[in-house]
Amino acid sequence: MDAGRGGCNSDGISPPGRPPMTTTLFVLVLFSAVLHAGWNALVKVGGDALVRLATINLTVALLGLLALPFVPLPPPTSWPYIGASLALHIAYYVLLARGYQLGDLSLVYPVARGLAPLWVTLGAWFSAGERPDALGFAAIALLSLSVLTLARGAGRGLPVALACGLTIAAYSVADGLGSRAAGEALYGYIAWLFVLDALPVTLLAAARRRGLFLQTLRRGWHAGLLAGVCCALAYGIVIWAMAQAPLGYVSALRETSVVFAAWIGTRLLGEPFAGRRLLSAAGIVGGALLLHFAG
Repeated sequence: MDAGRGGCNSDGISPPGRPPMTTTLFVLVLFSAVLHAGWNALVKVGGDALVRLATINLTVALLGLLALPFVPLPPPTSWPYIGASLALHIAYYVLLARGYQLGDLSLVYPVARGLAPLWVTLGAWFSAGERPDALGFAAIALLSLSVLTLARGAGRGLPVALACGLTIAAYSVADGLGSRAAGEALYGYIAWLFVLDALPVTLLAAARRRGLFLQTLRRGWHAGLLAGVCCALAYGIVIWAMAQAPLGYVSALRETSVVFAAWIGTRLLGEPFAGRRLLSAAGIVGGALLLHFAG
């Protein structure tokens, strides 16, 4: 799969009106959704959320460093997007860690992820000229409404989760446009983003939780390694997909991860309201199917 050639113009930026997702792309983004829910569950149950996020990011950075000798340097046009993504990811990690301190995985995660497709679609409409068709709008609306129903009763974690959702949408648009600006250097964009993204959250965790951070690295590195590999694969797939297909569609499909997070939270972690949350998840699956057939 030549990720760098996904219909880009001479400037390396893909034109508006991108084609709908292929079946292969659809399946890969769904796979990334499973991975994403999995590593977030490990953050929720792994003790201090900020420390766990830092250990995960160290693994992601290591994978990026291993890839750097084999990928091209991103062009200058893509670096502003990398910078914007890094700043937004800092806010995302801080808000995500705080959200998991205040609420359940099966509540905080759906709210944070569920609003992102709407914001991404609006952002892509104004920044990249990507206007969904009627079925695309219906799919994104069904996904988001189902997620909000699923997340009803989030309590103290709700404001943090809402703010987290805005950062998710913002960095998704930044990386979607950045991946297209990277053109043939798409894999270089992903690798450099992975390496640089680890620095802020790792330094923050080391400054605020130094003793716990070092202890976690010594004793809990296995879980951090597993979660980091899942995280790298999940977001690497999404960045690649956003270079091939409309940003709003990729973002909405990726957020089907809330189905898996709801199942993990209610079935494996013993969180309440399993029936209501899983029923709402069925609406998300319906939205994903509509999204697959949207033009």
